[in-house]
Amino acid sequence: AGKGGKSKRSKSKGSRKKTKKPVSEVDILSPAAMLNAYYISHNAAACLEFRGFNWPDSPKKKGKKGK
Repeated sequence: AGKGGKSKRSKSKGSRKKTKKPVSEVDILSPAAMLNAYYISHNAAACLEFRGFNWPDSPKKKGKKGK
């Protein structure tokens, strides 16, 4: 193995730019969204938290510990 000099790297096919899709507005009160909220929420406060409306000064949720 040669010391110094240029290191060989695998050549990639150029950088590909990812095009961002335009974000469509989602209706959180649509029947499908309400059905989803019904199954994942335990109460009204949990439903609002899932939709992004958190209570002010509420404690942050801690992640589940792995076993």
